[in-house]
Amino acid sequence: MAEPDTSPDAHPCTSPSGAVLLNLTDGVATVTLNRPEAMNALDIATKDVLLATLRQVAEDPTVRCVVLTGTGRAFCVGQDLKEHIALLSDRDESLWSTVEKHYNPIIELLSGMNKPVIAAINGVAAGAGASFAFAADLRIMVDTGGFNLAFAGIALSCDSGASWTLPRLIGTARAKELLMFPRTVPATEALELGMVNRVVSAEEFSVVVGELARTLAAGPTLAYGSIRRSVAFSAGHPLSESLAQEAEHMALTGGSQDHAAAVAAFIAKEKPTFQGR
Repeated sequence: MAEPDTSPDAHPCTSPSGAVLLNLTDGVATVTLNRPEAMNALDIATKDVLLATLRQVAEDPTVRCVVLTGTGRAFCVGQDLKEHIALLSDRDESLWSTVEKHYNPIIELLSGMNKPVIAAINGVAAGAGASFAFAADLRIMVDTGGFNLAFAGIALSCDSGASWTLPRLIGTARAKELLMFPRTVPATEALELGMVNRVVSAEEFSVVVGELARTLAAGPTLAYGSIRRSVAFSAGHPLSESLAQEAEHMALTGGSQDHAAAVAAFIAKEKPTFQGR
C-alpha cells in the first residue's frame, strides 16, 4: 500500500499535522492524504489543505499529471465522524457548509483541471473518499481495497459528485442500489462493475501507478485536458452542443505546440516529444 513519500522533493503542505503531502517529480504531482491513524478521514483542517493543494497543482504548468492517494490501510473513509458528531452536538453551521466550501470545489478540481488525474486507491474508499476516486480519469486499486457508499448508513444523502459520477461508471440502477444499500464492494467486484480500471497486488501497486503517471506526464497534456472536458460536457448536453464543444477543443489542440511536434515526428517517422502545451 502507499506509504508517505520521503524523497527530497516531498513536503507537507501548510497544515500543522502534515495531513496532506505533496510530491512534485518529473511532471507528476502526487497528493497524499496522510492521516493513517484516522484512515485518512476528512476533518476541516484536512479539507482546507487538500483544496489548497489541488488548486496549486491545477494551476501549476509544470504539473502534467496528478495522482491522489492515501497512506496506511485506507485511501479515504470520507467525513471525519468524530468531528462530525462534535459539530452536530454544537449545532455548528460549518457542518453543512462544508459541502459547498470544500467537497464541491474539490470535485470540480479533480474532474475539471486541464490535466489527467489518477486515483491510486491503496485501501478502502468510503463516502466522500469513494466520490473523490470516481472523479478521477483512471482508478488503480490495490487488491485489498474496496468501495463503500456509506452515506445512507448514517441517514445522509450522497455528496461529492457521487450522484453524477457513479451512474456514469456503472449505470443508474446499480448506482442507486449501492447508494441505498451501502456495503463494501471488494476490489474484484469493483473491477467487474467498472468502478476501477485495474486491480493490482500491494507489491505491484506503486510500480503500476508510477508507470502510468509518468506515461501521462510525458503525453500531450493539453489534449488530455481537452478530452476529459469534452467527455464531461457531452454527458449532460445534446449531440449538436457536444459537437460544437469538440470543435472548440479541436481548434485549441490543433494550434498547440504538441500537435505541430507530433505531425513533424510522424513525417520524420520519429517518436514525438510532448511539452504539454
